[in-house]
Amino acid sequence: MVASIDDLRVQEGQKVDLDHWPTRVDPLYESKKEYRRLLKHNVARLSELQNGFYAANEFAMLIIFQAMDTAGKDGAIKHVMSGVNPQGCQVHSFGHPSATELEHDFLWRTTEALPERGHIGIFNRSYYEEVLIARVHPEILSAEHVPDGIGPNKMWEHRYESINDHEKHLHRNGTHIIKFFLHISKEEQRQRLLARIDKPSKNWKYNPDDLVERGYWDDYMDAYEACLSATSTDHAPWYIVPADDKKNARLFVSNVILQAMSKMHVELPPLTEERLQALQEGRRRLEGE
Repeated sequence: MVASIDDLRVQEGQKVDLDHWPTRVDPLYESKKEYRRLLKHNVARLSELQNGFYAANEFAMLIIFQAMDTAGKDGAIKHVMSGVNPQGCQVHSFGHPSATELEHDFLWRTTEALPERGHIGIFNRSYYEEVLIARVHPEILSAEHVPDGIGPNKMWEHRYESINDHEKHLHRNGTHIIKFFLHISKEEQRQRLLARIDKPSKNWKYNPDDLVERGYWDDYMDAYEACLSATSTDHAPWYIVPADDKKNARLFVSNVILQAMSKMHVELPPLTEERLQALQEGRRRLEGE
């Protein structure tokens, strides 16, 4: 069965059990040739919509990618956004916080990277790391100067609440938010890690830390389930994308982004009388040269 966009969306208030969300579904394409055609069409359409989005300078869009290692975040961003004007799109990746970032609240460093109006911002990992990796590795919190007296469960509730309030504020002020969790199976991750070891062209991707984190797989699934359940809202939904098939995942991601941008009905700014006169004057001057 081929999943639809609606099948991927986590509804507000829905409790997520990742065992019930597939990591592989029937592909949206019947051949590699058709995959390339479908993706090319989506990329071209996205480029067209982004031109109007950029020119209108009215809204911003924030696209967040979260996933386990090897799930295909980089590839999805590279292939889906390949036709977007780089002047109107910025990609930010967030690793371990710096000493300066640790002196601020957990939303501070990503807030500085938010997209401006007319732009698409992509977060490859994001502030959600603070309720994912920090939950799996609570020792991280010791460097974040979390106030004493706040129990672990209450702290995660506080952070979910802060994230939801933050995203609500952004939405109210014109930033449309889409969040993708690329859902990969543990077996597929094993195969991709082996490929990074066995294929010389992929050796540079291999990081021994990936195997360390793989050992916490069940803890990460618990953290993701809690996060997805608590922070998928009508104005900032999560989409759980089956990611065992990278090509299919890219098509799903592009379809979701296209649907979101199409619903915004952003168009090129209308020509005013003053603007028309300026265009005509420009033509007269150029033709008179």
